[in-house]
Amino acid sequence: MDLQDPIFLAHRGGKLRTSTTVPLDSREDLSVAYTPGVARVCEAIAADESLARTHTWRSNLVAVVTDGTAVLGLGDIGPAASLPVMEGKAALFRQFADVDAVPICLDTKDPDEIVAAVAAIAPSFGGINLEDIAAPRCFDIEDRLKALLDIPVFHDDQHGTAVVVLAALTNALRLQDRRAADLTVTVVGAGAAGVAITKILTEAGVGDVVVCDSTGIIHEGRGRFNSVKARLAAATNREGRRGDVTEALRGADVLVGVSGGTIPESALEGMADDAIVFALANPTPEVAPETALKHAAIVATGRSDYPNQINNVLAFPGIFRGALDAGAAEITEAMKLAAAQAIADIAADDLAADRIVPSPLDPRVAPAVAAAVKAAA
Repeated sequence: MDLQDPIFLAHRGGKLRTSTTVPLDSREDLSVAYTPGVARVCEAIAADESLARTHTWRSNLVAVVTDGTAVLGLGDIGPAASLPVMEGKAALFRQFADVDAVPICLDTKDPDEIVAAVAAIAPSFGGINLEDIAAPRCFDIEDRLKALLDIPVFHDDQHGTAVVVLAALTNALRLQDRRAADLTVTVVGAGAAGVAITKILTEAGVGDVVVCDSTGIIHEGRGRFNSVKARLAAATNREGRRGDVTEALRGADVLVGVSGGTIPESALEGMADDAIVFALANPTPEVAPETALKHAAIVATGRSDYPNQINNVLAFPGIFRGALDAGAAEITEAMKLAAAQAIADIAADDLAADRIVPSPLDPRVAPAVAAAVKAAA
């Protein structure tokens, strides 16, 4: 490796630092910000804990928590190696939504220990962003923390991805003058993102969803499942399809790939006319966009060097901004649906097959999402 490479130089020393919001230039400043003045605020919070939301940075502070087991396209690289990604996530919170965020990389893979650690630090934070925790334990960890804590807990790999997928699909259907209820969607990948995408598409009224994992189509009677896949089997695949991804795509209107695998071009040949393909694996999509465009009218990826980038940064900063501003205790399905609609509406005035979502750098996105989430709270 070349530590003088511009990438390494940009990361040298990390990408974050803290700064003060009050002056510390005189003895009087010190007496107000620290002792003795700070003691009065501590006593007030001890008497009324709700004051911690208004008289500390807790009301604007999110913990970005990982165990380093499912980092980007890198997999289980451990907590230390995941820190640059968590720093980057925290930087995005600050840049796009004026939310402070602190990376927390935990040196454990044990769900009980992760839940205990996050619950123990929760009094310092206004929200918990779970990040890059492998499935299926990510579902259990999120569910348990949501039950324990009175602040928003949000696994972005699941829900951020799902929100942006729904926004992109909403605009693709606007372009094609189609209804969600008439669609058959095939989701390839039954990990964190695939499960959440399936759930939000169902909530949004999609006609049917067929989910594939590495073994093939998920259906009742296929064999032993974990509890998450058992719920998928019961709630999807109304026709009872069986077989591989080629069978799953036969007649499908939409493909959403979140698998990290490869889908053969021959499987796309069986899709319906005017198909929509979201090949979201990074850095290598399940099917090359150039190949997908031979068989689909609209194609999106997770990459910034192709049109229609489905990127979580369109969702999570504004979702947390809105939830924090509302003083919400949780992020509900209604809030996620509102966020998706807000993202879709930003791009609605300039729709085209290669412009179904706004740019991640569009300054309108986070405020619009925040306002929609706050209203839905």
